Amino acid sequence: MTITRDEDVLGGEPRIDGTRIGVRHVAARVVDSGRSPAHVADQFDASLADVYEALSYYYAHIDEMRALEEENEAAFEHVRETSLKPKETVQ
Repeated sequence: MTITRDEDVLGGEPRIDGTRIGVRHVAARVVDSGRSPAHVADQFDASLADVYEALSYYYAHIDEMRALEEENEAAFEHVRETSLKPKETVQ
């Protein structure tokens, strides 16, 4: 397998070819959550080689990965700010 990009899948973020498993998804579980690569491979029904390839891509492109995370966080914040809020209760 290889890491690929397609604008129609995961918004063009790097992912394991033939899957919807993003490099950031793998890194979040291994790097951020402390799961073992074997555990993550089992969770995603992916090969251990795929998980290590995703991690390799993550570390080789760390600035890109951080920029994608910042873009993602900004998009979520925008949605939070512009979404409908429940009416305040009158007391």
